[in-house]
Amino acid sequence: MASVFFSYSHADEALRDQLEKQLSILKRQGIIETWHDRRIGAGEEIDRAISTNLLSADIILLLVSPDFINSDYCYDREMTVAMQRHQAREAVVIPVILRACDWHGAPFGRLNATPPDGRPITQAVDRDQAFLEVAKAVRAAAERIGKVNADAGVPQARFQAPAASSALQRQLPDTPRSSNLRMTKTFTDRDRDRFKADSFEFIAKFFENSLNELQTRNPGVEGDMRRIDANRFTASAYRNGKALSRCTVFVGGDRGFINGIAYSDGEISASNSYNEMLHVEFDDQSLFLNCSGMRHMMGDGRDEKLSPEGGAELFWTIFMAPLQREPS
Repeated sequence: MASVFFSYSHADEALRDQLEKQLSILKRQGIIETWHDRRIGAGEEIDRAISTNLLSADIILLLVSPDFINSDYCYDREMTVAMQRHQAREAVVIPVILRACDWHGAPFGRLNATPPDGRPITQAVDRDQAFLEVAKAVRAAAERIGKVNADAGVPQARFQAPAASSALQRQLPDTPRSSNLRMTKTFTDRDRDRFKADSFEFIAKFFENSLNELQTRNPGVEGDMRRIDANRFTASAYRNGKALSRCTVFVGGDRGFINGIAYSDGEISASNSYNEMLHVEFDDQSLFLNCSGMRHMMGDGRDEKLSPEGGAELFWTIFMAPLQREPS
């Protein structure tokens, strides 16, 4: 059984959880076992536990994002040791591109990343499919190193990874520390306005890419997106020339009526009505989007705190509903 170590930023914990769910079949088949720092038990020394598992893992997943690259612990300590073990052929390192960032110049930039072509998971039209590609890469790596359970139909260990050198062990010193290091952050009106504008731009790009992919994958389906101005765009989807779904997404509104990112069925020019809205909110750590309530009726069960990707997925789900109801 191959051991898998997750190297990740806590800002990406929700994405790590989604990936671990996709790896469940590999765990059930006895192909892999997984470890990350949330497995550290009460009373254990944090650095010692991380060092021990990092130095003994067969497969090390680098969950790459801006926060991962910005983290001294992830980048300078875990990633450095991981790459040394990879170069010594003591472990297999797989970069998993979670969110868009400039990672090609990093030491792991020369490795074959997953999903294919290094496309960030959060930009995938079908996120489950993107995580499935990662699971396939992990399965292939486990088979290459030959640590697959015989019950899975693959020969048992063909080699044993050599013991980690004392030099590598010194990379992660035994320095006990608390895991409670978060401090309250504050966000200005400017921060919130910038987050709203950036989220709107992400949603616009998300719709453009999704419409292109939708018509590529579905014969007879066509998509059209028109950018009206910096604060508004419309989207339409057709099957065999028949319009099945139209929407308008915009920010701002008449006399301040709209204070978030609004979604309205159909192509509208007014800014005083909507079917769903994403509000910018914040807690003691981050800015996020929260919807006005339609999602509860849809029952998709996601977290209340939506990222721009989550807000885009919500609007896209509403937009796609008429197409999925209409028989092809």
